[in-house]
Amino acid sequence: MLLVAVCRSRATASWAAGPFECKVGPWSSQVTRPFVLGPDSVSEITDETLVAQEPALATFSAIVHSESRGIDAILKLLARGMRSFDVATAKYWSEMLEVGLENTPARDRWRELEKMVISYFPGRGTVFEEAYYDGEAKGMAKGMAKAVLRVLENRGLAVPDDVRARVSDCTDLAQLDDWLDRAGTVEQAEELFAGMPDEAQEVPNPE
Repeated sequence: MLLVAVCRSRATASWAAGPFECKVGPWSSQVTRPFVLGPDSVSEITDETLVAQEPALATFSAIVHSESRGIDAILKLLARGMRSFDVATAKYWSEMLEVGLENTPARDRWRELEKMVISYFPGRGTVFEEAYYDGEAKGMAKGMAKAVLRVLENRGLAVPDDVRARVSDCTDLAQLDDWLDRAGTVEQAEELFAGMPDEAQEVPNPE
């Protein structure tokens, strides 16, 4: 079994190299020497063709050098290089890098460049995951809005344009769910909004 340690700090990389000895009394039962990827063992990537040839090396290079002065250039090079990947490869390495950058300033920079690459890595809060869930929520809202209007229409109720627009433009899933319940009982489409503040209030004339 190979234990790999990825370190951004030279001091941490030096410590992580070990060896780490497990002992029981005077007997040594195991000695672990991790394979360390750090600033001194992984070179900075300066050639875009290497990104296409060695995506893993390029990704880990960006991670271990994420606190170096040249990180912006490295990330720009990676973003350009990843555009030549097939979709699955681009997704994997793009978000592997974002996760690996953790809470460094370089992560924010990569999130901007990452928009050049389509990606989805569930559970890690990456920029493409946020976009994915935002799109999913909008799709659900659109479907629920159509359901509200269909219930009204199937019941033979007239649906004025302003009611149709207000329902269609809503992205609040809880509100749409409430309207869907009301759509089966109201006598007029406008009653969906009973008890709710009007979207536009007339300002009374002080005179």
